[in-house]
This record gives sequence, C-alpha cells and structure tokens, in this order.
Amino acid sequence: MSQITSLEQLETLYDQPHPLAVSKEITELEQHAITFIKNSPFILISTTDKNGFADISPRGGEAGFVKVLDAKTLAFADSAGNNRLDSLKNILAKPEIGLLFMIPGIGEVVRVKGIASLHRDKDLLSLFSDPKTPKLVVKVHIETTFFHCPKAIAIAKLWSMENHVDRAFLPSLLRIIQDQTNE
Repeated sequence: MSQITSLEQLETLYDQPHPLAVSKEITELEQHAITFIKNSPFILISTTDKNGFADISPRGGEAGFVKVLDAKTLAFADSAGNNRLDSLKNILAKPEIGLLFMIPGIGEVVRVKGIASLHRDKDLLSLFSDPKTPKLVVKVHIETTFFHCPKAIAIAKLWSMENHVDRAFLPSLLRIIQDQTNE
C-alpha cells in the first residue's frame, strides 16, 4: 500500500526526534523570541476557514509591526488590502492561528500557535496609529512557540542574492487575475 493512513505507518518511516527538538516548544515568549519578533518585517499567518480548510496569508511591515504585549500575547494591526477579509473571517469562525516570523538574511524562523481575537479598543488601536489608525487589531494569545531550524531556507537559498529570479517569465498580478477570470 502506498498511501500512509495511520500514525504507526508514518512513524515506522522516521527516527524519533532528538529530545531538544521536542523540548524546544515552550508556552510563552522568552528573550530570544521577543527579540526576533521585534526585528521581523514579515510573517505568514495560518488560519482555518469555516469548512476546515487551511489558509495562509502573508503580512509585512516595518520591523516590529507585530507588538509583543507580554510573554503570552502578540498583536498586529490589520493593514489595508483587497478587502476579502479571508483571515479575519477565519479567525471569527475558528480562532486557532499559526504565525511564522521571518527576518531577511536569517535562516531560523519563529513559530507561534495561539488563539486569535479581533479588537477595536482605543488603547490597543493607538499602539498602531502611525501614520493612520487601523480599523482593527488582531490579538494572539500564545499557546506554544519555538525557533525552527534554518534547513528549509538554506536548501531553498531563499536569502541568497544570486538565487533571486528575474520575474520576466511571469506576467504582472493584474494580468494573471485578468487571464484567470477572463476579464
């Protein structure tokens, strides 16, 4: 049988994880994760829609656009986009969230899992009001976090300038959407 359908089948293919790989998952932010998050200009947000399908969305800003409120709480402003509101709708339906923090040039990433909620408190909004006050803030109560090894980024040579691709083979996003929607 080629399809893996049980945990037992899966586990027979792999060695046990190193004890450090298991114990590195912690339940709150510590000094290194806080420093990393404060210097990260880019995150990937993983949410789940009302039908149970996973969704991933990028968010970016100046380093520190995600604020560390305390060792168990992060917050970031919703920035203007295409108004589909996929991630925000998903948070309302299923508040479990995953965040992957990245810093250009650094191979390690910080992973966070938690429970997200949407807020309009004036005090919270004011933390993000430079230059314009956002419509809402996403708050994340942290359940687990850990540093992830740089292997995938190293293999992809993601931060290597000689590995950057000339976009000439791909049309603009507008052209792609027009082609896909026959408009």
